[in-house]
Amino acid sequence: MSVKTSQGDAELLAAVRNGDVAAYRVLQQRHAPAAYALARLLLGAESRGESGAESRVEGVVEESFAAVHQVIDQGDGPEQAFRVHLLTALRRTVGDTAGAADLEGSPVARAFSSMPERWQLVLWHAEVERARPDDTGLLLGLTVNGAAALAYRAREGMRQACLRIHLAETTAPECRPALARLGHHIRGGLTREQSRIVDEHLEGCSGCRAVLTELTGIGRSIRSVIGPLIVGPVFPAYLVALGRMGVTTEGGLPGRWRRAPRSVRRAVVAGAVTTAVAMAAALVLVSGSEPAPPPSAASEPIVMAPALPGVVPTPSGRPKASGGESGGAGAGEPAGTGPGPTGTGQDGRAGSWLAPRLVARIDALGALIRSEAGIVAVRLRNAGRGQSEEVVAYVGLPRGVTLPSGSRGGHSVGAVTPVGTVDGWSCRAWRRGARCVRGPLPAGRATAVFLRVLVSDDAAYGAVPSVTVSTAGMRVTARSRGGVRAEGAPARFATDGRVAVSAIGNTLLSCAPSEPGCEAARSGQGSRRDNNSWEMRPLDRDGDPSTSSSSAARLVLPAAGKVVWAGLYWSASAPPSGRIKLKVPGETKYRQVRAARVVERELPVGRGYQAFADVTRLLGRARGTYWVADASTRPGVSRHAGWSLVIIVADPRRPYSQTVVVDTATVLERGHRSMRIPLGGLTPADAPAKVALVTWEGDAGVVGDRVRLGGRTLRPAGGGRDPRNPFDGSATGARGARATFGTDVDRFRARLGRAPVLELGTHQDVLLFGAAAVSVRAAS
Repeated sequence: MSVKTSQGDAELLAAVRNGDVAAYRVLQQRHAPAAYALARLLLGAESRGESGAESRVEGVVEESFAAVHQVIDQGDGPEQAFRVHLLTALRRTVGDTAGAADLEGSPVARAFSSMPERWQLVLWHAEVERARPDDTGLLLGLTVNGAAALAYRAREGMRQACLRIHLAETTAPECRPALARLGHHIRGGLTREQSRIVDEHLEGCSGCRAVLTELTGIGRSIRSVIGPLIVGPVFPAYLVALGRMGVTTEGGLPGRWRRAPRSVRRAVVAGAVTTAVAMAAALVLVSGSEPAPPPSAASEPIVMAPALPGVVPTPSGRPKASGGESGGAGAGEPAGTGPGPTGTGQDGRAGSWLAPRLVARIDALGALIRSEAGIVAVRLRNAGRGQSEEVVAYVGLPRGVTLPSGSRGGHSVGAVTPVGTVDGWSCRAWRRGARCVRGPLPAGRATAVFLRVLVSDDAAYGAVPSVTVSTAGMRVTARSRGGVRAEGAPARFATDGRVAVSAIGNTLLSCAPSEPGCEAARSGQGSRRDNNSWEMRPLDRDGDPSTSSSSAARLVLPAAGKVVWAGLYWSASAPPSGRIKLKVPGETKYRQVRAARVVERELPVGRGYQAFADVTRLLGRARGTYWVADASTRPGVSRHAGWSLVIIVADPRRPYSQTVVVDTATVLERGHRSMRIPLGGLTPADAPAKVALVTWEGDAGVVGDRVRLGGRTLRPAGGGRDPRNPFDGSATGARGARATFGTDVDRFRARLGRAPVLELGTHQDVLLFGAAAVSVRAAS
């Protein structure tokens, strides 16, 4: 049984569509109490007490569940908002349609039907039924905080959709300016003079006051319209029945009452009283029970979120298909987005000239290499003039490429933690890939989500991931340009934002200071500047008797810089132990670090290794001097040992950029003197990229090395700055000596080109390439 009772309704419905009968049983158990409560009210079973009444209730409930299941089997029906569909089907089964036609034409009902199903789900359970946050979170597959945040966005989306409908149907020219500013007026976003003008209009216009009341009390508006629309006139009694089952029907969160304009406060009070009277009267007439207490005047929050301009979605709430594939990226927009003669779109919808337009792409970062982990990036940009609705991205992975969470039957299951900056995305395993969701994307904004994947040893070369991105009113698809490759380096970490890369390092082996010429070599002078010219011995510079080898490097960061990610790499021509010590700025003691990955390679002097550990959480005060000690080393001629700290730092003063760290452990020597590292997934503007390379075993006295990017040979920013010898035993930030025998941490600047590939080569030297970190300003 692959079904978990903790799964959200959307996951269960997806499983039902895949033929999982057990998933539908979980849905039945979850929603049966509400169905029985409504069936008893619609059939009058509670009040009449006739014999056989309960059996009729059971028959209606079973028939309703069966009807919904049949619709799902036919490829239609709910994808998320299961209870809304179930209760609607139940009313139709009973034959009760009283009052529905009148309510369906209301702005609130039309706005609700335009919402994405996920928003319909949260609005129904959080606003209409007033379910507990933990219950709503369970149905959504979210935490309590996540469910609350989604409900907040959905309420604001409803408010804006209602306002757009009123604007589209307003014929009085004197009302349009006030209605157009009403959303900002509610959120306190107008100037004092603008608020005064709107207030003066509201004083003399009952129609606009009614709209204000509807919008400020959007939760009550939803309950008073959507509740009766779905369950019928028995809605008040239905709420009471849910309350008896442990579902709260009271209160909400208090709004920013004192900050709201005076007219807004009056509208909230008026709406509260009107709704309370209507609910109480309906409850008395329908059920004969005592009326529920009126809601508090301050129970509805005055939302201060940004406005949500954009196109009104299709009435079904499902996105229209548009867009397509185009070289790894796709763009979609709703039909009829051109300006119409009256300021609406060509399809007649208010504000559709302010429609969003999504541009999506998916890329394999670095390269997807067999038997390695990698990263797939989904990037999204709103190139339109209006904010989108909630965004859903379905990531499809080719066979042999899976998510690293647990798997059953070849499919990954459970929550998926994105790599890097999350930016509001939440992801879960979905079929042969992932389903990722985030809130609305404002016009002109870009966002990205990065997923860790595992590539099997038999994954087909050339197989590529794809993505389908949906929001209300549109759908866009894209395929990656790059997929599973035979060569390259997989991505270790990636993120987008106002970020940049940095790397420092130092050696842990050096010549003995007592030997003639050693001090000159360590200063980068003389002819014996290589590790093959000396008996290499442990370097121990920290003055700590508990360490046998140690060295330091200084990290310089901008004042506002904050570390997003930090990876510690170390290497030696020795057997690995998988352990090393790290002391960060501001601390007096070393921390023991264990490697998350160790790769061994055959070197001319015997076996060597490269180790890696994610040390992001260990970094305290990021800038300053870092000490590293006691890696596994072996003294001797031509031996090397060293370390490098690779960092991605956020800096609010930097332009929006893309960063990626790729790593591998590849030996360049004899018949294999060059390697190509595809830098897939970077979409640069016309600006140089910053590149940091970590390489081991380079020799200062051996020329013939090269680094190429974008078809050009690069000159290192440090060391001897010789493009013929970039791997000259020098490391950025190294303290104590200029020469860092066998350890190279170099910086470069270059333009990436359209299909960036980093090329490393050597004619005479032996190199062990470790890692590359790249930062480039994103294309606008």
